[in-house]
Amino acid sequence: MDPQTRIELEAAAFRALRDHLIDKRPDVQNIDLMNLGGFCRNCLSRWYQEAANARGIPMTKDEGRAAFYGMDYADWVAQHQTEADAAKQAAFTEAFARNVGKPST
Repeated sequence: MDPQTRIELEAAAFRALRDHLIDKRPDVQNIDLMNLGGFCRNCLSRWYQEAANARGIPMTKDEGRAAFYGMDYADWVAQHQTEADAAKQAAFTEAFARNVGKPST
């Protein structure tokens, strides 16, 4: 397979994952994704932002989230996010530290 085709297939797979998480499974909470998989929608939006920045394209965290979510993050939270119980929050703190780093307070 040539490099351009590989890039196009990888981009298509990313878009399919994003569309699945945004359109087909908005009920799956980010905290559950992080606790089980070690990443969530916010991680994907951060990786998108970091990739843009690495290529000299200025993009803030909020701009990366808006590009990934297709709306302002606050709007996504208001429409889809539910309150996490204490057990999920504790598991998230551990999963975040293991997969991302120490959470900022």
